[in-house]
Amino acid sequence: MISKQLRWKIKYWLQYFPFTLNTLLCTLAVYFAYKLLYRPPNPKKIEYNAFQPFIILMAKMALWFVAGVILLSLLSTLASWIYYLYLSQKEKHRLQVDFTLDSVKGKKNKLFLSAQIEGAYRPLLGFVKGRLFYDNYEMTDRFTLLSNRWKEKSWGLAAITGKSRLLLPDIKEYQLNGGFVYFQDMLHIFSLAVAQPVKGHFYQPPVLAEDDDREVYPKKTEQMDVRIEQMRRVEGELLNYKDFEAGDDVRRIVWKVYAKNRELVVRTPEMFEPYASHLYFYASFHAAVKGSWLGEGYMKEMLNYYKNYVWTAYDTLSRKEWEMRYIPDQNLTVPEQLGEAEKSARIISNSNWHTDQSVAMYFKPRQGAVLCISSLVEPEELKNILSQCDSSTVVYFVRVSRVFRSFVAWHWLKRAIFLPPKDRLAKLRSTWIFSPMRVQILKREKEIETILDSSGVIVGVL
Repeated sequence: MISKQLRWKIKYWLQYFPFTLNTLLCTLAVYFAYKLLYRPPNPKKIEYNAFQPFIILMAKMALWFVAGVILLSLLSTLASWIYYLYLSQKEKHRLQVDFTLDSVKGKKNKLFLSAQIEGAYRPLLGFVKGRLFYDNYEMTDRFTLLSNRWKEKSWGLAAITGKSRLLLPDIKEYQLNGGFVYFQDMLHIFSLAVAQPVKGHFYQPPVLAEDDDREVYPKKTEQMDVRIEQMRRVEGELLNYKDFEAGDDVRRIVWKVYAKNRELVVRTPEMFEPYASHLYFYASFHAAVKGSWLGEGYMKEMLNYYKNYVWTAYDTLSRKEWEMRYIPDQNLTVPEQLGEAEKSARIISNSNWHTDQSVAMYFKPRQGAVLCISSLVEPEELKNILSQCDSSTVVYFVRVSRVFRSFVAWHWLKRAIFLPPKDRLAKLRSTWIFSPMRVQILKREKEIETILDSSGVIVGVL
């Protein structure tokens, strides 16, 4: 822990270091340009060219023109930075951030960061960027503020703004601990930082994966005076039809049959229970594994994968006519003003693997219509639970080992020759084949699939 704090402090204070890799590259470029143009080789040692003085003169003019533009950008960056140091003493001129969810390529719940700084100016041909610190020891990638917001009924600049996609490693809630604003010139030769006291929290929600839609019907209602009749789709023209009788609901009359042969028939609704209006959705995060495994990177990636598929199952079923009730297996606090779907997404995001409440303690077969389980549940315990379920119960089985599915040889080749791993998942995929966790989880997945195949419930494998 001490070494982690030390690394974080070094990383934090390095944000004030104004020089970048481009500083070294530009210094080398200036050195070679000066040596080439102002210290040419001895003309006695090379063949004389009549156009050489003219070419050197034009090259010097171009060099000074480029140097002038770069110098102007550098001075503008320094002026913008000094001006913002003065402005940042007031709270309203500090970095303000907001987090929103949007859709990208048809996938919902993509996290975006909107940032703005009032009163600040971008350097001439330069950039203003930001970065946030979260959960004490982590930081986001740098994001750019490229847009201007102008004052109403005036030509003055009100603020500089920017919106960018935020990519974070885990699906969970994050705590903001501060941030930085950077003023950079056109070539990123210098990066002048200003610390920002950004506070708050946000969460990265699960995203939709490939769904597996199943027919599901509720088992319970929260108001016993509500009587719901669910008409199921049937095959055949007159299957589950009967002649119209006094007292039948006229809304169930099949008018196509009446138009064909002048007979009044009605559909016979199939009812699971006399009172059933809510789908009770259960998702177990119980992990029957060694306690030492819970903090490993493999478990974190499997948790993210599981959350995405739990959310996918919930979102798929929520598009049906039934009201959804998500029953968490952990004590979590979410804002009461959120809608049912937003509240469920927040609960799923904040859930973690645990060893406290087993599936048998959590799931209620008499009222639960849907149960999501992972590869980490205890097979024998699951077998006992399924023996208490009827044929209408839907069980979604998420094989979390699939998150590491890849062509291992190709992955190693990319790491060794082409590209370094970009994230934690890329590194773990290449070492998963050697992990002792892999053998146990694959064995358990086979056992769970065998149990599900022999049970009478509706199974969806994700």
